Amino acid sequence: MQTAAEITHNHTEQCDWLGEENRTEPRVTEQPDSGACLFLSILPYEEAVPALMWMFVLLTLFSLLVNGFTLFGLGRSDDLSLQPHVAFFKNLILSDLLQTVTFAPPVIYSLVQRRTMSFSAWCCVQYFLGTVSIFSSLVTITWMALERYFFVCHAIRYLVILTEVRRRLILSLIWVFSICIGIVNVVLLFTGRGPQAERVTNGLLCEPDTVEQHMGFPRAVAIFRKSIGSFTLLLCLLVYAFSYLRMYQDACNAVAPFNEVNTAARKTVLFYCGMLILQLLPVLVKVTSDALWEVEGTAAMMAPSSPSQGARKAVVLHMSLLVMLFVPPCINPLVYGTRNAEMRRVLLSLFRCWPEIRSAHVREMEVLRVGDVVPQNHRAHVEPNGQCEVLQ
Repeated sequence: MQTAAEITHNHTEQCDWLGEENRTEPRVTEQPDSGACLFLSILPYEEAVPALMWMFVLLTLFSLLVNGFTLFGLGRSDDLSLQPHVAFFKNLILSDLLQTVTFAPPVIYSLVQRRTMSFSAWCCVQYFLGTVSIFSSLVTITWMALERYFFVCHAIRYLVILTEVRRRLILSLIWVFSICIGIVNVVLLFTGRGPQAERVTNGLLCEPDTVEQHMGFPRAVAIFRKSIGSFTLLLCLLVYAFSYLRMYQDACNAVAPFNEVNTAARKTVLFYCGMLILQLLPVLVKVTSDALWEVEGTAAMMAPSSPSQGARKAVVLHMSLLVMLFVPPCINPLVYGTRNAEMRRVLLSLFRCWPEIRSAHVREMEVLRVGDVVPQNHRAHVEPNGQCEVLQ
């Protein structure tokens, strides 16, 4: 049985032999896997493949565990579920989970199989879901900053501004906006020259550049995607800057009569601004690369992978984006969950309440076995003060 290194070496020889200077030689009797050849052009070093694979697996598991645990903890607290900032936070978690389950499986599968993504219906679905999850996260973060601004600077009218009906309307509009952008992107994607003859793409994920390159660079979808992405990112940054600047000014005015500096407010603003840059890093890099690509032209992407300097830049950008796309879902629960004292208390109480939750579940199973009726409110409840109570 051949090892992975031997298989990679054989594929490398076949891909090299099928270069431009050897295409007319009679020695070539069978076509190598084009997906494996394209994979080698992206990751020519065999040692890097297992490291990347395990890194993506660990990031995926961490994201699913942290987001799932946080969502479970917030859902068990009735008091927190009624608060507007928790509703936006739960929506952000759902967006992050959708992003993780959309991006992680194809990337890990491509690394395991050592070949690039095949262009199919799933590729279009992945392109659509990725667009929806990213825009949903971006708009949700914007509204979370606005919600904190209303809470701090308009505390008296906070509950009047963010009523339950308005909160549900905002959350619905976030998903409608994101889904509409995804639908328009997919529709405009098929206005190009059509897919190439090869059924494989040039990437490990069906991200916008890869899909657009495979579809012949349709100009309409590129203009729409870059315009709406840049506008949404700019709006998010402006709203975030306005909200936290106003909160910082109010915090400084509170201690101004005492001639003191509100150091805690300054540290809080710097922390959240730094985390925002880290959360938006993939979008920032993508928007910046799109702007530079418009200046340099898209011809470089259509060049062969090995000798083209532009293609090497595209490969580096593609792999960098893959890594950065996994970072925000991992840090968002930590940033917005552990920094809030009330959320932190509820989440930590789950560890203390876990024995009571399991014992209540065991009692329910025993009652079911003897054929009695289980009360609907027979469950473990997390109190706001962190205490655990089993309701009978």
